[in-house]
Amino acid sequence: MPRTSLPPEAVRAATARLSPMDDTAEYLSPVGRQPVHTCYVPADRVDSGVVGLWGGQALEALSDYRDLLPPVPEGVLERVREKLDWEPIEDLRIDFEDGYGTRGDDVEDRDAERTARVVAEWVREGVAPFSFGLRMKSFDTKALRERGIRTLDIFLTTLGEVPPGFVITFPKVTSVEQVEVFGEILDLFGRELRFEIQVETTRSIVDVTGRLAIPSFIAAGRGRVTGLHFGTYDYTAGCGLVAAQQHLAHGACDFARHVMQVCAAGTGVRLSDGSTNVLPVGENRAHGWDTHYRLVRRSLEHGFFQGWDLHPAQLITRYAAVYAFYREGLVADARRLRAYVEKADSGVLDEPATAQALSSSMLRALDCGAVEVEEVRGLTGISLSRIEQLARRSD
Repeated sequence: MPRTSLPPEAVRAATARLSPMDDTAEYLSPVGRQPVHTCYVPADRVDSGVVGLWGGQALEALSDYRDLLPPVPEGVLERVREKLDWEPIEDLRIDFEDGYGTRGDDVEDRDAERTARVVAEWVREGVAPFSFGLRMKSFDTKALRERGIRTLDIFLTTLGEVPPGFVITFPKVTSVEQVEVFGEILDLFGRELRFEIQVETTRSIVDVTGRLAIPSFIAAGRGRVTGLHFGTYDYTAGCGLVAAQQHLAHGACDFARHVMQVCAAGTGVRLSDGSTNVLPVGENRAHGWDTHYRLVRRSLEHGFFQGWDLHPAQLITRYAAVYAFYREGLVADARRLRAYVEKADSGVLDEPATAQALSSSMLRALDCGAVEVEEVRGLTGISLSRIEQLARRSD
């Protein structure tokens, strides 16, 4: 038996205070499919046919103005056309906040009740988007807070049973107390309700004490927080940037997004990037598409696999950018994953964390329609269940 120098009892005494931390050391990865986008539609414009309307308008724009799109790999636009035909919107948010504005109480009451019936109809007929919900007003002021809670109450009361895929967006969070109170309000409904926090104020990055705010927000959610969504324009305005510099590619946004990544890592909470207000319409169509495509690609490269879309024509460049991103790296990623599983000498020594990233990327590509199962299986030589295992996916 080899000799040692450290007395076992001394080692146990030295490490004893780490034992209580062992149960909390689990690293959680987001589980299940993540939408590639969230489409925000003002509540007054939401009816039973809104998803088909967005898809139809996007298909029409693709047909009429295809030559104005940025260049993409061969075959991508055909995939985009198919996607727009069968699933134009992956995640839809009925917007009662900025996109909706301030209406009379009777008007917002009616819209809350009506849109809840629309959602119930979607669910009943099996045509609901993969993910959907509503964005309520913020807790910024007493008036907004009361109006937002009333809208949520009317909507959920009318909706009845909460369907799978339903999520509430909680905007402009500035303090942990707001998250705590919002959680207590949700408790009153007596149902399992989940929500995402919009990170669009400087106080949602660094709180008034100088500490990072997001960890306390997530903790205050008591397991209900599913995502952190970045808000481009409120955040950049809060940083004091002039209008011309309020865009997703600004360094201020990069800082905020990296804080979001660091704080959400290991929590199972997903991340979503924000929007661009440069819309691909009229004489601005080519510039709008180029801007949106470039920003979507940039988000993907920075590890943000979801973002906001505000106009039907943005669906084209959303899916084009997402599909191009995944397909351009597919062969190389498959080769690396296969070498990792087969323990082959490929010239790159990948670790389990990289294998997880490679597998997760392939699952995201499959989820959105960028690739097919047979294609992935043929390139990797690995079953889908094995890829899910490597990505730590259970669904």
